Amino acid sequence: MNEALAANPLLDIQDLPDFPRFRPEHVTPAIDSLLARATIALEAVTSNTEPATWENLVEPLDSATEHLGRAWGIVGHLSGVDDSKPLREAYNANLPKVTQFWTALGQNQALYARYRELRDGTAFATLSPQRRKVIENALRDFRLGGADLVSPGRERFAEIQERQAALAQRFSENILDATNAYAEVVTDEARLEGLPEDVVEAAKADAERAGVEGWRFTLQFPSYFPVMQYAKDRALREAMYRAYTTRASTLAAAPADEHERERLDNAPVIEEILNLRHEEAGLLGFQDFASVSLEPKMAETAEQVEHFLLDLAGRARPYAERDLNEVRAFAAEFLDLPELQAWDIAYASEQLRQSRYSFSDQEVKQYFQLPKVLDGLFGLVQRLFDVQILPDSAPLWHD
Repeated sequence: MNEALAANPLLDIQDLPDFPRFRPEHVTPAIDSLLARATIALEAVTSNTEPATWENLVEPLDSATEHLGRAWGIVGHLSGVDDSKPLREAYNANLPKVTQFWTALGQNQALYARYRELRDGTAFATLSPQRRKVIENALRDFRLGGADLVSPGRERFAEIQERQAALAQRFSENILDATNAYAEVVTDEARLEGLPEDVVEAAKADAERAGVEGWRFTLQFPSYFPVMQYAKDRALREAMYRAYTTRASTLAAAPADEHERERLDNAPVIEEILNLRHEEAGLLGFQDFASVSLEPKMAETAEQVEHFLLDLAGRARPYAERDLNEVRAFAAEFLDLPELQAWDIAYASEQLRQSRYSFSDQEVKQYFQLPKVLDGLFGLVQRLFDVQILPDSAPLWHD
C-alpha cells in the first residue's frame, strides 16, 4: 500500500470512523482499493478447488466485502448528513462502481455454486444454527440477485440495479436541495406570537447568517415543526405546510425558477423506479415487486400485509375520528377556526392539550434537557446493573 492509501481514513478499520480526517478526495482511491481487494478475495474463493467450508469461503469473502461496505457506509452517511458539492460529486462518481460490484457478486455463478456446495456438503449439518442460517440467506440472496438468470435477462437485471441506485440517490438529492431552497422570512414581530423563545432566537440567528432582516424559518424540522405546533399566525402555518408537503415537485413553492423546479421534481423519478421494480420482479419470476420485497421478511404474501394494515386501520379509525372531532370542536369554539385545515391540526391539538391538561411540551422540555436525561439514564443503568459509566471521546463529523 502506498503512502497516500496508508493515510486514507476510509481504509482504517481498527477503530471508529476517523471523521475529522475525512475529505471527499479520499473516496475514489479508497473505494478503488477496496473494490480491488474484494475482487481478489472473490477470485480466491471461487478458484479454490478444496471442498467448500465456512473458513475457506464465507470468512475471507465476508471480511473483504465488510471492509468495502464499511467505507461506503461512511461515505453514504456523510452524504446524507453533511452534503457538499465535492462530496456529492465523489459519491455519484463511485456509486456505479459499487453497484456494479454488488450486482456482479450476486450473479457470480462460481460463487453461487460454492455456496450450494457448502449447503449440500456433509459439514453443513455440523455448523451452528446461526451459520446455517447465514448460508441459507446467502443462497436466497443469490436468487434475488439474479444468479439464476440467463442472458440477456442477467445483463438487463444488472442495468436495472445500476439505474435504480442512481435514481434513489437523485431522489434523496432532490429532497435535500428542495428543502434547502425554501425559507420563509418574517419581518413583522407580531406574526411570531405563540412561538417559543428558543425558536424565535434560532430564526433570528438564521436570518443574520443569511444576511436578511427579520426571522428566517426553513423546512428543516427543528424550524418547521414548532411553527406548525405553536404559531398563532395561520397564514404562516399554511405557507410553511404547503412548502413542506410539496417539496421536490412541480407544485413546490421553491425554487422560484421554473426550470430548477422541474429539475428537482421527483414525480418522474418515482415513476421510473416503479417501472424498473416491476420489470425486475418479472425477470425474477415474481408477480410484482411487493412479492420480491417480502421474500426475506416474515409475511408470506402481499395479501397478508394488506389484510393486516386494513385490519389495524379499521380498529384504529374510530378512535382517530373521535380525537379529530374533539380537535375540530375545540378549534371552532375557542380558536375561531370553523373549518380545520391540515396546517391547523398540530396547532389546534397543542392548544387543546394546554387547555384541557395544562400541559405544554415547552414547559416539560426544561426538565428534559439532554444532560439531565443522560444523567438520569446512566444513573438508572448503573443502579440496575452495578456498573460504572464514564465519559469517553470519539472522532465526530460535526462538533
